[in-house]
Amino acid sequence: MKPTGPLPPEFASQSGELAIAGRPTHDWVAAAGGTPLFVYDLAVVAARAGRFRANFEKIDLHYAIKANPLPALLAGIAPLVDGLDVASAGELDRALAVKPAAAISFAGPGKRDDELAAAIRAGVTLNVESEGEAARALTLGGRLGRSPRLAVRVNPDIELRGSGMKMGGRPSPFGVDADRGAALIRSIVAAGADWRGLHIYAGSQALDAAAVIETQAATLTLAERLADEAGQVPPLVNLGGGFGVPYFAGDTPLDIERVGAALAEAVERSALTAAGTRYAIELGRWLVAEAGVYLTRIVDRKVSRGETFLITDGGLNHQLAASGNFGTVVRRNYPLALAHRMGAPAAETVSVVGPLCTPLDRLGDQVALPAAEVGDLIAVFLAGAYGASASPTAFLGHPPAHEIVAPLS
Repeated sequence: MKPTGPLPPEFASQSGELAIAGRPTHDWVAAAGGTPLFVYDLAVVAARAGRFRANFEKIDLHYAIKANPLPALLAGIAPLVDGLDVASAGELDRALAVKPAAAISFAGPGKRDDELAAAIRAGVTLNVESEGEAARALTLGGRLGRSPRLAVRVNPDIELRGSGMKMGGRPSPFGVDADRGAALIRSIVAAGADWRGLHIYAGSQALDAAAVIETQAATLTLAERLADEAGQVPPLVNLGGGFGVPYFAGDTPLDIERVGAALAEAVERSALTAAGTRYAIELGRWLVAEAGVYLTRIVDRKVSRGETFLITDGGLNHQLAASGNFGTVVRRNYPLALAHRMGAPAAETVSVVGPLCTPLDRLGDQVALPAAEVGDLIAVFLAGAYGASASPTAFLGHPPAHEIVAPLS
């Protein structure tokens, strides 16, 4: 038997049939028209946003759309956050449908000229990732008769210790190296761009408060240094994000109260604050991961060489991350449960696998569950981030999962 991760607090104490936003799972399945199905509880997102506000009073909250770009979810999230961060023209269109252009920033390497032009026409802030991208944006702005809103994304000379995905302190396609940042700032200001500040992202999926605090302090120091070298006060410093969620056994939630208190002190001491700089934290999974539940129905039960398999109608084609194939070095189990027997004692050890013709399609590896039968529902938790949109939905031609948002009451 192998352990599963901890259930999110909204579900951890439930017994009997799983309820999402106060409604039993069979109601959600009926409303959606079947399984596989993602259900996203907007009240959970609102609770996370409220917790952020309580602990980061002077920091703007941005939502990184890449975590979950579902339009119905975005419409619910937009009033809860100060800004939206996008990484493609497709995400830009979705963001503009729910938020004004001044509240949107566009990051990511390899932006095409048509994407740069669309952002410039709309008045969106471009987080430029290189000197070449900045030059293209300035040229396009000249052709369009618009002064582009440009922020400089910096590849910092630090990394976020213990992060699941390190994005700083090494050669990177993301951002201009820190030692070239000031020169780029000076050049875009001299060219007449509307300079909007700095974007500095050192890593993601961190659960160690001390590491986050250390990185945020170093990020502020770097921003101060760049401002001094460039002779320009940044209107905004995007401090990145990196707040993790506990997916696996042994994980503990990030202590954001501790992080918020330390950042408040650091911001208060910063010379940039006195000069009028604002700050933002960009969060994706921390806002939405725990709000999502993936429901998939058992279509077969079989025993092979002593091992019991529960075969479901959905798998890695919708939940690549839960299958362990989205950057995880060692495969570990997300939290999952038998949806109609929450809190019931385990009766057997089983592997939960999807319908795809690959041994990679495994949602639960040797997990302890109550006795399960064909027709029962398996619930996979922490499914709100990097689920349907980050998975190979076209693989083998299976239908896409249903997605439904439980609105705020």
